[in-house]
Amino acid sequence: MARNIELKAAVADVRALHRRAAECAGSAGTVIDQDDTFFACAHGRLKLRAFGDGTGELIAYERPDAAGPTLSHYRRTPTTAPAALRATLAEALGTAGRVVKRRTLYWVGRTRVHVDAVAGIGDFMELEVVLAEGDTAADGEREAEALMAALGLADAPRIDCAYVDLLARRG
Repeated sequence: MARNIELKAAVADVRALHRRAAECAGSAGTVIDQDDTFFACAHGRLKLRAFGDGTGELIAYERPDAAGPTLSHYRRTPTTAPAALRATLAEALGTAGRVVKRRTLYWVGRTRVHVDAVAGIGDFMELEVVLAEGDTAADGEREAEALMAALGLADAPRIDCAYVDLLARRG
């Protein structure tokens, strides 16, 4: 499985974050509409992500719920039939929630910086430092914290769970 270090934070000034992220990336971000359906599963999490262009990907991942930089193991499988796959998985496994968001993706080196407007809960930022074969989690954690400082978010409130959990908590 692929690995990355993830870190999520709440965002108070999303416009300032977009400016800083574009500066760090050296380019404008890419806007991506995403509709994530989470399914009941025995280990980790399983979600189907549908994109606005009719494609999607099934993502299985394991990541502890923690407020700091966290190691995540994941596997992504593309699909050209996300609606049919959603129906099949919902019937077989049951759904655990749904998250609709508009994501702006910036690449800063090997790190995906996501600025997310999540329906029903607000604006957030998520970092995913993609780890190479020989990298340790500590390597990625240091990069994540340095980038948080560069983005002006060193003291931003950290999020300790997935967006689907935040939505469930808020009812």
